[in-house]
Amino acid sequence: MKKKVAIQGIAGSYHDLAAHNYFAEEEIEIIGCNTFKDVIASIRKDPSILGMMAIENTIAGSLLQNHELIRQSGFAIIGEYKLRITHTLAALPGSTIHEIKEVDSHPIALMQCADFLDTLPHITIVEKEDTAMSAHWIADNQLNGHAAICSRSAAEIFGLEILAEGIETNKRNFTRFLIIADPWTADEILRGTVKNKASLVFALPHTVGSLSQILSVLSFYDMNLSKIQSLPIIGREWQYLFYINLTFNDYTRYKQALDAVIPLTKDFKILGEYAEGQQSV
Repeated sequence: MKKKVAIQGIAGSYHDLAAHNYFAEEEIEIIGCNTFKDVIASIRKDPSILGMMAIENTIAGSLLQNHELIRQSGFAIIGEYKLRITHTLAALPGSTIHEIKEVDSHPIALMQCADFLDTLPHITIVEKEDTAMSAHWIADNQLNGHAAICSRSAAEIFGLEILAEGIETNKRNFTRFLIIADPWTADEILRGTVKNKASLVFALPHTVGSLSQILSVLSFYDMNLSKIQSLPIIGREWQYLFYINLTFNDYTRYKQALDAVIPLTKDFKILGEYAEGQQSV
């Protein structure tokens, strides 16, 4: 039976590539969504559906809204995948790079290829909703003089010719994606699996040293704090939610750390316990 995976984007998008890589040993059906909120809505409608959402990029940083979407959804994180992002410049077959007058793509992709775009001083740069959708739009409308910054996969799917490849400025460009599920589905999938990573969220009392106390406890229990991200709590001025990722070798020790930390926090929530994700080459 095929797994259904909801993503933001269409075939050839980086979410699509990440989903197929993560579920490489399984047959999956991709459910394309316009927004990340639509991904959440798809899972609510059918709890058997899994979701894949980008959460951070090594260059652009965190997708802050996705932290909140996952927290508010009540869904569980069941895994992660770190995808190497390689951008191409693609246009209609027969095009040359000197004929390109407009480059279309998602604003983050355009930013990541800024040095390459600087070598094309006479082009117009236009921000679009998605990398793969930019490729689809050019192909569907047969737009001569337009090029998309997109994945090689998107160029091939929509019949575009690759004019330049590996055009991202920083070659250490990775996006981390989270796989999320309804809690009941998550329990079934994770039953018997080895967990060595956790995503947590909590608020802290507005007192001196409250965060350093938490960090000291985690250090005492040999927890590796791999990420910490703060977001303001709307309606509670100057108060914040702290999203943290921990990696650990001893699950019992991890649970002891939580027992020690929880009394020091407010609104504590485990967003997910799962296996640390692989990184594509």
